[in-house]
Amino acid sequence: MKARVSVVRCTPETVLQDVDRLCGLAEVEKHLAPGKTTILKDNISWHFPFPGANTTPWQLEGTVQALKNRGYTDQVCVQNKTVVTNAFKGEDLNKYLPIFGKYKIPVLYNFKPQDMTWVPFKPKAKMRVLDRIFPHGIHIPDYFFGKNIVHLPTVKCHIYTTTTGAMKNAFGGLLATHRHYTHSWIHETLVDLLHVQKEIHTGLFAVMDGTTCGDGPGPRTMRPVRKDLMLASGDQVAIDAVAAKMMGFDPMQLPFIRIAHDEGLGVGNPADIELIGEDVSKENWHFEVGDNLASMVGDVMWFGPLKWAQKLFFHTPLVHLFVFGSEAYHDWFRWPVKDSKIFENWLATSPWGRLFSTYDPVTPAPASHAPAEVRT
Repeated sequence: MKARVSVVRCTPETVLQDVDRLCGLAEVEKHLAPGKTTILKDNISWHFPFPGANTTPWQLEGTVQALKNRGYTDQVCVQNKTVVTNAFKGEDLNKYLPIFGKYKIPVLYNFKPQDMTWVPFKPKAKMRVLDRIFPHGIHIPDYFFGKNIVHLPTVKCHIYTTTTGAMKNAFGGLLATHRHYTHSWIHETLVDLLHVQKEIHTGLFAVMDGTTCGDGPGPRTMRPVRKDLMLASGDQVAIDAVAAKMMGFDPMQLPFIRIAHDEGLGVGNPADIELIGEDVSKENWHFEVGDNLASMVGDVMWFGPLKWAQKLFFHTPLVHLFVFGSEAYHDWFRWPVKDSKIFENWLATSPWGRLFSTYDPVTPAPASHAPAEVRT
């Protein structure tokens, strides 16, 4: 049986209607249980509004509208934090707050005890790595049980998984602040988390933004590439496979997709995926991941010669040195020196950047810089 992934070309003028059509083509009602709360799990890879890195406001708003139009009126957004992102800053700078207000979407935080509690969970499925990484028990938020979830990733590269999308989007919501323990086994971790999601959620769906995509050492420091596309599917593996193939990678060579495919969690082989809407089967954007300072350090610590010392560096207070280093690199160096310039040029020259500017109010953007090239 083939998986179904819908793909549509979008314009800034029609994008909300485009997302509604996208969800209809993907038969969203077949994948989400009626009458259940639907969690909107946006993706804030970087609290700064770097194009291609984060859920876009039109992706969020279009999904909210499309779900409401089909009777999914009980929607709640759940945010998480990471060592390099601030959820409150991210939802402000990426302009989600006006949408939450307009559609009266409550926002909960998986790191706030008053919002949800982390409880032990023993999956029925055999875990590849999570039970070994967390020998004292796997803990997930109690709020996630018995609810639909809609993931809102973007089409982009990732320094550790080559690409990132719907499967990786579960990482922040289902694993707490010690999720960095899993990085050396990140592909197997994503497969385990998909098993968990299928056990706890009443429905799974994903709407992926490819209006501006991220080429290079993502999920933050990338080269924005305009593609005017959006994807949707109830198959988390298939949507990631289609996105990976468009970026120029062989999906079945990406371990997280291949393992999930082999374990029957979804379809990773493009030959077995039915594209509905736009035929993107011949797309090849020749994206390359490459390296930045963060990835070079990560390669040494997570996968290289210092892998044996992880418990010393990442399971003790020494981890705060790496957290400080990541924040300094991304927020104090990359953003003010280079990436804010790319963002501001995108605002000025891309129709998607101009659309972004219409979502107000928002915390003032950084001071102006000289333009930087945005590839097409």
